[in-house]
Amino acid sequence: MTRFFPYRSLLRRLLADRSGLAFTEFALSIPLLVGVGLFGLETINLATTHLILSNMASQVANSAGRVRTSIDEADVKEIMLGADMLGKKIKFSANGIVILSSVEMNPKSTGQWIRWQRCFGAKSIFSSYGFQGSGAADNTLLEGVGPKGRKIIAPTGSAVMFVELVYDYQRLIPFDIYGARTIRYLAVSGVRERTDQAIKNASNTSILTCLAPR
Repeated sequence: MTRFFPYRSLLRRLLADRSGLAFTEFALSIPLLVGVGLFGLETINLATTHLILSNMASQVANSAGRVRTSIDEADVKEIMLGADMLGKKIKFSANGIVILSSVEMNPKSTGQWIRWQRCFGAKSIFSSYGFQGSGAADNTLLEGVGPKGRKIIAPTGSAVMFVELVYDYQRLIPFDIYGARTIRYLAVSGVRERTDQAIKNASNTSILTCLAPR
């Protein structure tokens, strides 16, 4: 033991030294700080995504409703181009779909009718509330179009632009904090001064067709 005697004073000084305590505590807290930071970033990303999607749905509905006199496939394509620009940041076109439906009273006045329906986005689903032609000759849409308790009915002689937006959330960080989720938004807008509700194709534009149940 005597040979270790020269080191006893050094050992005592090291045991009494507190100069590295703050650094040690900081090092131990790094995982917690990183975790909180990543959770905050993902929360901001999710909130931003919801804001973008809400704005997209509203813009598509309002833009479609503002087309006056008559509406053309070229108008719809331009509206969807605007939606695509809004959704670039969240890669919407690759992970979501916008479904635009023109809803009006059917020719027999026995309920609502989806006269035409157009879609944009790579997500492969069909509308939850009907497809092009639904309600044309019967009362399957007697109560309107939309979720239970929030169905919309177009006024006689006019139409309503009904938008469904569905998006598979793309997380920002590699860890699955909130879990896989599909975000949905609905938006509605009445048409303004449009007397002809049939969709035209004067410029022979490619049609943004939608899937329909077989």
